[in-house]
Amino acid sequence: MSAHLALTQLVPFAAEELDKNKVTPGVLGFVVFAVLALAVWALMKSMNRHMNSISFEETPAPAVSAQGGETPPAASK
Repeated sequence: MSAHLALTQLVPFAAEELDKNKVTPGVLGFVVFAVLALAVWALMKSMNRHMNSISFEETPAPAVSAQGGETPPAASK
């Protein structure tokens, strides 16, 4: 019974210390934010690694002749 009595007397003190105009996320909010930041960092690092492994070369534009038409590419035999 003494634990119940102690809790009922401590609850009003906790309620008086809480400022309803100043609410902070606390430790849980920091941990969630840190985990999200680490996940984004890991995803960006992985994306950078995958993008660097791609070898992309754009095909050159076809040459335009003086007549205004495109010249066909040379056929290889």
